[in-house]
Amino acid sequence: MSQKSFSVTVNSKVKPFNKTINVDSDKSISIRSFLIGAIAHNVSVAKNVLESEDVLSTIMCLRKLGVKINKTGNKQFLIYGKGLGSLRIKKNSTLNFGNSGTLARLLIGILSTTPNIEVNVKGDSSLNKRSMKKLIELMSEFGAQFLPKRKINFPLKIISSTMPIRITYKAGVSAQLKSAVILAGLNTLGVTKIVEKSFSRNHTENILFKNNNAIKIKGNRKKIIEVIGGKKLNPLKINVPGDPSSAAFFSALTLMNNDSKLKIKNVGLNPTRTGFYKLLKKYGAKIDFKNLKKENNEVRGDIYISSSKIKPIRGTKEYYVNSTDEYPILFVIAALTKGTSVFKGIKNLANKESNRIREMQKILKQLNIKSIYTKDKIKIFGKGLLNAEKKTILVPMLGDHRICMSSFILSILTGAKTKIKNFETVNTSSPSFLKTMKLLGANFEIQK
Repeated sequence: MSQKSFSVTVNSKVKPFNKTINVDSDKSISIRSFLIGAIAHNVSVAKNVLESEDVLSTIMCLRKLGVKINKTGNKQFLIYGKGLGSLRIKKNSTLNFGNSGTLARLLIGILSTTPNIEVNVKGDSSLNKRSMKKLIELMSEFGAQFLPKRKINFPLKIISSTMPIRITYKAGVSAQLKSAVILAGLNTLGVTKIVEKSFSRNHTENILFKNNNAIKIKGNRKKIIEVIGGKKLNPLKINVPGDPSSAAFFSALTLMNNDSKLKIKNVGLNPTRTGFYKLLKKYGAKIDFKNLKKENNEVRGDIYISSSKIKPIRGTKEYYVNSTDEYPILFVIAALTKGTSVFKGIKNLANKESNRIREMQKILKQLNIKSIYTKDKIKIFGKGLLNAEKKTILVPMLGDHRICMSSFILSILTGAKTKIKNFETVNTSSPSFLKTMKLLGANFEIQK
């Protein structure tokens, strides 16, 4: 989806604050609500949906596939489910995923085992550069075909499997690949198995759990997900919580800013999404979760944050799995913490909207913050909270929302004058980011 491009220039340090805010709704759950609602029966209701570019791309793709979706109120939608195997599209039509890797992987999971699908797929310039090699390999195991052969990025043509073959998948750190296999397995006769050693995001499982026994979850240290193919899915009723990944940026600002306090209301606190908070608490962050409750198998509550003295951070693979999207802002915290922080098990960060490791290195280097990156690890030699008012940072046109937001936070904490190009990309996950920043006292200018 095309958006008008604009840049943001940040002009000065933020002052101490004591505020209460809401953050944008969870992107991962919003997208999954529409996708699973589309293959369920009857009418699903999704409330408090994130109306971001990625979610709008999801709605557009599903409408092309014959799914009726009506907006019935503020952030509320009805999804008229067609049932498993019932999505249809004219041959040689094109689905555009925009910037959304989540939409791309999960919808391809559904389409790969939906009968009589022959469709072209693509994304924006950023998504088209990202490798889909593992996704293609997995869906090919189900019997789907991808053309041209041996091409591993979009645009591609998908020809669905006429008789899907059940598979066993040993899952890695990617929740999107795991979800793609689950969704492909729903329309595959027999039992599709996923064996998961490191527990990644489980929103797909939470939505499907106890839905006509479509999936079974076994195990303790090693989780085994069994997808029972051919089960009719009941309609969903989902109230989407606030996004913990969006909340992380405001949390980081509060932690590193002097004499500041923040309450963030109604945030999703699923244990597979709270690695950022757990890791920082381990190294001195004053963070509390309060008013916890469970809805749609998802924990939600309020986050209380206060200014803190953070020690050098040691991030392991286990934390990475549960806080992938938050690593750019973690690097900012590490840079402004005196001492050497080390983050391991991060190689997947190189295949996001940008190579987030290299790009954050370049940004930190502009403040003379040294880092060393090897294949699966980065060391950041933190200088403590800098006064960089005489410095200038330029953030290039990357089309990466997490890099844009991380650079913004770095700038208002240090006072470095920072110009961030392509800032419209923040609308993919956090359309209210600038509005909230203004509420917290940030000083910036928008250039269209």
